[in-house]
Amino acid sequence: MYYELYVDSLFLVNFCMNLYLLLLINERTHRTATRLRLILGAAAGAILFLLPFFYNGSAGTKIILGAIPGACVMLVCTFRVRSVRAFIKLFEMLLFYSLLMGGSLLFLIRYLSRILPAFQGYLTGIFGIMGVGAVIFLLLFYRREKGEEKLCVATLVRGKKRVRVVALLDSGNSLTEPVSGKPVSVLDQEVFDKLWGEDVMYYRAIPYHSIGKEKGILKGYLLPELRLEIDGVVKVCREVYIAVGEETISSGTQDEESKVRMILNPLLIRDGDRKCQKIKIKSEVSE
Repeated sequence: MYYELYVDSLFLVNFCMNLYLLLLINERTHRTATRLRLILGAAAGAILFLLPFFYNGSAGTKIILGAIPGACVMLVCTFRVRSVRAFIKLFEMLLFYSLLMGGSLLFLIRYLSRILPAFQGYLTGIFGIMGVGAVIFLLLFYRREKGEEKLCVATLVRGKKRVRVVALLDSGNSLTEPVSGKPVSVLDQEVFDKLWGEDVMYYRAIPYHSIGKEKGILKGYLLPELRLEIDGVVKVCREVYIAVGEETISSGTQDEESKVRMILNPLLIRDGDRKCQKIKIKSEVSE
């Protein structure tokens, strides 16, 4: 038995489905991957899936030989994985969403083909498959958890100085820089002193209000680079606004290494791959 395959159509379908899966995983991992990495990962997976079809062998063998290496390369290209454990967790999520989307796709196409027989040819075509897949993707994508708090490891980079601290992703932190509207995270004074020391010339005035205090002003500074490690996957944020907390963020009998030293704004996870707007220095407040 011979099958006639169109490489461009097969690549397009695989690329779109890979992109759907990567977007779902990226949402679960707090958007640790950039748009470019998502596109490159989906394309790499689609290309590797096609390569075995250029050699002789059964269709099942070709699919297995293309799917497994393609899935591994796709995850490595998309996410900055720090450990084997993190990679296994990503692979498990990929397998789960693949089975869920594949089963739902097969069920919907068969169901719609029965109730709409006139559209059967369209539903089983490449655009029909991608369209139904998009519907399933949207249903899964917008099923988000609200008010989630999560601990992660943050590495703050300023010039040659690097400080690694425990950070809390707090949905209650809604601080923004008033001029650019960029999210602001709160940093412990001790950690700030290690990074800036005496090299403090300008700061931003960050207005805030909290329980027990109607309003106040925090001093905000622009951090060149912030690396967040969430469940073994690294997200790099550049030009991040940091406000210095007036009180100690974490206290008690905890070990120094386990104390929370930073409160992250959840908007930073969503928009962290975008650079902050450039603002003229004359608009800053001299200390």
